Amino acid sequence: MPYLNSPVVPAGTLARVPQPSLPGGDGLLLRPWQAKDAPAVYAAFQDPLMHQWHIRSADSEEEVAGWIAQWQSCWKDESEAQWAVVDADTDELLGRVALRQILLGDGCAEVAYWTVARARGRGVAVRATTTLSRWAFEEIGLHRLELSHATANEASCRVAEKAGFAAEGTRRSALLHRDGWHDMHLHARVRGD
Repeated sequence: MPYLNSPVVPAGTLARVPQPSLPGGDGLLLRPWQAKDAPAVYAAFQDPLMHQWHIRSADSEEEVAGWIAQWQSCWKDESEAQWAVVDADTDELLGRVALRQILLGDGCAEVAYWTVARARGRGVAVRATTTLSRWAFEEIGLHRLELSHATANEASCRVAEKAGFAAEGTRRSALLHRDGWHDMHLHARVRGD
């Protein structure tokens, strides 16, 4: 049965080109993950704050190397697009920003991010999310980006709002963390916002 509408973004749009690096301004760069990033990602996941708001832990650098390999392959199958957020001059890891659950035909994806402890409070997550959103809308042609965070994570809520993601509601008991089920705020941004 044929669809009544054409895909918002045709399949192959991401896979046919190499994943780009995206300048974020003010010394920030979003670049594809590299194997050499494993020690820095592993160190980031030793931070107790990461354990509070994320559902993953890292037990070894080897495990993280596997994540990075998976993040790299997801670009080719167009299911996710993950970037290391780094200092443009030193290449020091500051965080991660991603498009997850990409549905090109529907023109939507979910934005996710985290920052290392020493980068917090410097606007890194806001600038990375804004840069990624601009690229997703203007270069790829997505129509809608969603962003979710635990309702108790006030810092993440501020990032969403500063990056132009309007609050749309609360998803009750939506994600299981190690301390139990968390209600999640849903934010979204659509092209033209």
